[in-house]
Amino acid sequence: EIVAWLLSKERDTQYTVYVENTLEKNVKFDAQELVSNDPTNVGRLKFWTNELCAKHPQTFDFAITLGGDGTILYASWLFQRVVPPIFSFALGSLGFLTKFDFADYKNTLTSAFRDGITVSLRLRFEATVMRTQNLERPEGHDLVDELVGAESDNKFTHKPDGSHEILNDIVVDRGPNPTMSSIELLGDSIHYTSIQADGICVATPTGSTAYNLAAGGALCHPENPIILVTAICAHTLSFRPIILPDTIVLRVGVPYDARTSSWASFDGRQRIELHPGDYVTISASRYPFPNVMPQGSRSEDWISSISRTLNWNSRQKQKSFKEWEEQNAAVKSPRT
Repeated sequence: EIVAWLLSKERDTQYTVYVENTLEKNVKFDAQELVSNDPTNVGRLKFWTNELCAKHPQTFDFAITLGGDGTILYASWLFQRVVPPIFSFALGSLGFLTKFDFADYKNTLTSAFRDGITVSLRLRFEATVMRTQNLERPEGHDLVDELVGAESDNKFTHKPDGSHEILNDIVVDRGPNPTMSSIELLGDSIHYTSIQADGICVATPTGSTAYNLAAGGALCHPENPIILVTAICAHTLSFRPIILPDTIVLRVGVPYDARTSSWASFDGRQRIELHPGDYVTISASRYPFPNVMPQGSRSEDWISSISRTLNWNSRQKQKSFKEWEEQNAAVKSPRT
């Protein structure tokens, strides 16, 4: 429906519309009929692949998602560098990020094409997996000393094994292991703490309403330039969630003497094993996520979304003394 509307002769501009390549042969989508209905549609209906999004993001002026927040996370995963503005139409159940009602997509898009758009540049993280190299190390060698010392001595003790652009969170946890994870947390060249827990969640402000919130972390307005660090079922009652500036480079690693390996996931995808000595660097990305916003106050939109989806601080209003006295008098008065 939306593709047919964009390709229609009624549009002032002849748009080229890219659709996911899995729909090219889809019977319900019926790409052949869309083209045959209007000869001018030939060459204007194309199909994107994951490779096209990753290597040539400049091909797209904007992208439209139909679904829930998971669909937006998928769009972020597709565009691992530059991201086009994202129009998010809600078809899901919650929808912190889906800002527009699909039933009104014609008016929304027409207004955007005519008047322009406002975007919220959501902070993303760049996460790089670092693998320990097979070097001769003395017995009792410590990961923390190695990382801090490697910076000062310019030694290459680890090598990169892939980077990911993250919109929500990076989670390092115990995975299928029955015991707790042992995790070292460093910020820049400072050792913050050693963690015994089921895991640790490092979230963006956008991801503050996801796993971070379930683990006891704080809600955060998406325009704050911060990093949220929350332990998952920590073995100490004193481990409270912390909020750090996005200028810090975090490193989350598995110590050499850990009993088991840990597992890392990036926006809930690409789950990989971290062996003792491996770590993940987490820093603010150069490539933010431009989420198209409705016209109006951004703060009002965010407050409305957490009130609508989480029933944030929702409770029955406390009665005034006057209301209570009137109600109490009505109960005590004799019936006529």
